[in-house]
Amino acid sequence: MVRNLSLILLATAMVGCQSQNKIEAVKDITLKPYLQTEKIDHKDTYFGVEVEDPYRWLEDDLSDKTKAWVVAQNEVTQDYLSQIPFRDAIKSRLETLWNYEKYSAPYKEGDYIYWYKNDGLQNQSVLYRKKGEDGKEEVFLDPNKFSTDGTTSLAGISFSKDGSLVAYQLSEGGSDWRKVVVLKADDKSVVGDTLIDVKFSGLAWKGNEGFYYSSYEKPKAGSALSAMTDVHKLYFHKLNTPQKDDELVFGGESLKRRYIGAGLTEDERFLVVTTANTTSGNEIWMKDLSNPESKFVAVVNNMDKNHYIMDNEGDKLFIYTELNAPNGRIVTVDFTNPTPENWKDLIPETENVLSPSTGGGKIFASYLKDATSLVKQFDRSGKLEREIELPGVGTASGFGAKKDDKDLYYSFTSYIHPSAIYKYDIASGKSEVYKESGAKFDPSQYESKQIFYTSKDGTKVPMIITHKKGLKLDGTNPTLLYGYGGFNISLTPSFSLANAILLEQGGVYAVANLRGGGEYGENWHLAGTKLNKQNVFDDFIAAAEYLINEKYTSSEKLGIAGGSNGGLLVGACMTQRPELFKVAFPAVGVLDMLRYHKFTAGAGWAFDYGTADDSKEMFDYLYKYSPVHALKPNTAYPATMVMTADHDDRVVPAHSFKFAARLQEYHTGANPVLIRIDTKAGHGAGKSTAMQIEENADKWAFMFQNMGVGYTEIK
Repeated sequence: MVRNLSLILLATAMVGCQSQNKIEAVKDITLKPYLQTEKIDHKDTYFGVEVEDPYRWLEDDLSDKTKAWVVAQNEVTQDYLSQIPFRDAIKSRLETLWNYEKYSAPYKEGDYIYWYKNDGLQNQSVLYRKKGEDGKEEVFLDPNKFSTDGTTSLAGISFSKDGSLVAYQLSEGGSDWRKVVVLKADDKSVVGDTLIDVKFSGLAWKGNEGFYYSSYEKPKAGSALSAMTDVHKLYFHKLNTPQKDDELVFGGESLKRRYIGAGLTEDERFLVVTTANTTSGNEIWMKDLSNPESKFVAVVNNMDKNHYIMDNEGDKLFIYTELNAPNGRIVTVDFTNPTPENWKDLIPETENVLSPSTGGGKIFASYLKDATSLVKQFDRSGKLEREIELPGVGTASGFGAKKDDKDLYYSFTSYIHPSAIYKYDIASGKSEVYKESGAKFDPSQYESKQIFYTSKDGTKVPMIITHKKGLKLDGTNPTLLYGYGGFNISLTPSFSLANAILLEQGGVYAVANLRGGGEYGENWHLAGTKLNKQNVFDDFIAAAEYLINEKYTSSEKLGIAGGSNGGLLVGACMTQRPELFKVAFPAVGVLDMLRYHKFTAGAGWAFDYGTADDSKEMFDYLYKYSPVHALKPNTAYPATMVMTADHDDRVVPAHSFKFAARLQEYHTGANPVLIRIDTKAGHGAGKSTAMQIEENADKWAFMFQNMGVGYTEIK
């Protein structure tokens, strides 16, 4: 299957508990004065409209002034948080909940079986292996030894086909810029030099000769964290040669593409290159590596839809595509004439969104049915063999394996079921538990149900609501509403250790599957993009109103949270309806919608957002909802903790810095409006266990304090 393996998200869970004494919220916390952030006279003109940008200087994330501003803001925030009497109790509880062994599903490479394990409170999960099922367990890679503070993480790994060589990526401080180290798998000795300045890349091996990888030119001026990265290049690195001699294989100035990725078919005959300029839609190019004279052939030469090569049998290609199928379908075609007019349906589109994979000579069609998993097994001719019996209603993932494998491993989770790993026999269709979660958590005490509510324009939107059984619908329950709503990304049920704090306190956790996501295919996604983006905010606001109207909670007990595009969601909703929410957590958010495309790979998000340079209509639309610009003077906003990191080179921290500065300038009322800035951290991936615990302790302490609900200690 031609897609780079990604690290499986490790299961999280909570330990069974017993309530003890209640720690009440403090009536009055002394809040240090907000910073009087310096304002400069800077204006930009868009289609004749002047837009002030007084905090533009905060975009220079490496300046001494900005660094001093970060330190001063963190002092105000940490002083406030330190006065919350149950903050330490929540942190202690999280450490207890976190402290159990967590496993990923295993996978086979060469003679070895590999898997990730975290002993409990290790900052980074460790990669283990054993030779065969009965082999001796040993540590293969321990990322905790990459740095003393746990801020350097393992960010990707790829084995050669025979498993004898491995290349792995390192992320330092959460940055998207990576280093690549190559090892002999047998004795873990280093091969050649470490590659540097690799970004947004998989690692695709060509035999044992070397591998393909992608990157940009490292910015020569300004900040490497914020400067635009626009021209992706695909290289081939031959082992034991200098990186400066790596061959440019695809892309660059002669064929500019913002994103380029590569993979090889399992038989290593074809090099498959996917290219894109935005986060939706891609081209496919292929090259027959068995023929030294072969050139790249365009399978799809436009970026209107999403597609990828799943597999091949000789010249026969198996392709997933959304062309003429918003929910996805699988087609076949001959490589000698591979363009779309020659495609033939193998597994046609259905009413449910398809995400297929291959393994053991079979095709596994994973469908989303109202944001939950439905998996069917087909043979290579497209004949349905069975619907796979899953452990329950939730999210099943991992249905991929090599062609010759007889079994595979998948994980299953839901909002109240900690992730467990199952071994699946491909021939018989039988599943057996391979590794139960180590968490002492009793799902029978909780319930998680899906409802459908009506958005502003009459659209029915699904939401899953989770809480203790027997919850009284009296409007007093502390509630956190979470959403994303963008980039064709689907929010499916998964257990969260951090959210266990809210659930065991009798709170409500609600996840709305907003338009802009991928839960109902391309049409659902498009309904939340560009000039339809307000639909996403309307959906989220309607979810909040549903929770209030149905007496799950009230405005005084309702918090909202989201990260990245979800941070934009929170920023837009709290500025449009500030009275509706008590607490807001916009995390690593895209908050300046007029300038997001000026930084790093932000221009690639234009498919979802449009840009302020496109037209006056697009500018007016963005300007109206852009959270930085939508803030109004003398307005009471929810208690807000903006959350970001100083090394975020995906959504640069300037978004959060400028939003927080203006929020503190305009806000009136007693609610605190703070910014919490992680240092030596990025967009979120690879964040150490210690940092995750600190962040979540601060989040729940801030929410409970401002809702006045206190915290019941649990031992």
